[in-house]
Amino acid sequence: MASPNTPELPVAPQSQVFVGIDVAKLTLDMARSDSRQVLHVPNDPAGFQTILAALAPAAPTRIVLEATGGLEQPLLDALLDAGLPVARANPGHVRHFAQAHGVLAKTDAIDAAVLVEFARQVEPRLAVKRSEKQTELDALVTCRRQLKDSKTQHTNRLGSTGSKPARKALGAVISTLEKQIEALDKQIAEIIDSNDDFKHLNTLLQSVPGVGPGLAASLIAELSELGETGRRPLSALVGVAPFNQDSGKFRGKRAIRGGRSSLRSVLYMATIAAIRFNPIIKIFAARLTLKAKPGKVVIVACMRKLLSLLNAMIRDNLPWTKLNVVTHAQTI
Repeated sequence: MASPNTPELPVAPQSQVFVGIDVAKLTLDMARSDSRQVLHVPNDPAGFQTILAALAPAAPTRIVLEATGGLEQPLLDALLDAGLPVARANPGHVRHFAQAHGVLAKTDAIDAAVLVEFARQVEPRLAVKRSEKQTELDALVTCRRQLKDSKTQHTNRLGSTGSKPARKALGAVISTLEKQIEALDKQIAEIIDSNDDFKHLNTLLQSVPGVGPGLAASLIAELSELGETGRRPLSALVGVAPFNQDSGKFRGKRAIRGGRSSLRSVLYMATIAAIRFNPIIKIFAARLTLKAKPGKVVIVACMRKLLSLLNAMIRDNLPWTKLNVVTHAQTI
């Protein structure tokens, strides 16, 4: 018997079947818009096959999973391999959607039902199957970033620790982390060099003053939309697009939010270098500074400008020196 807190979902026509799958560490719960039943299966290859067999005759319009720290990735890959339209949703967006519809209770079955309505009404962007090389590159770039963060934390502790044994232990950890980061740098470079598309993108990206191997690898691994998306949607994806905060006569400050925070952090550091060494970004930053814009506003605007230029380069398959804005600046 259904829980009184379970949202009542309208049954959709057979031509429009929406599916929501709640992913837990050990189990999967699948709800469908054409059925009141919730399929409960283990989160393993056998469970994936059960889901695929159940969905095969339905030809779903859209399947939605929540991002759950990577637990959803094997199922996502299985659905993409089967040619099914699947999207990965932000858990915060789904939770707000549920609350807006008065669904306050939270169970796996309820979450799956909410995902069905989220798929129907919000229509999140469909995921695209990535190559094994890009998946591996993404994993290596993510691992390198995590090790760098850990190295920074241990280095900070070393600076505030007076105990010799503790300093010795921290020094050993930092040395190990440095070696692992160096090894990852080599593996990342090998993957990029072994793939013609990656190698070409890497060459284009690193032709830009201020863009180094770290940002280039991060963009290749984590921003496949580069060159395929307009500059405004791309800025929102990375999280450097300013959003309005207005109400009535009140006009609040524009602020950035959301997006791919890990990628934004790498772009930030590259932009700091670009403000010093990239002539286009340097002039742009100086113009904003003359207008008395706050320092952080200048940096974020330069991040957005640099991302827009990179997007245009990849879209038009042009190196930095051939970009219109650069050639125009050189003739002035």
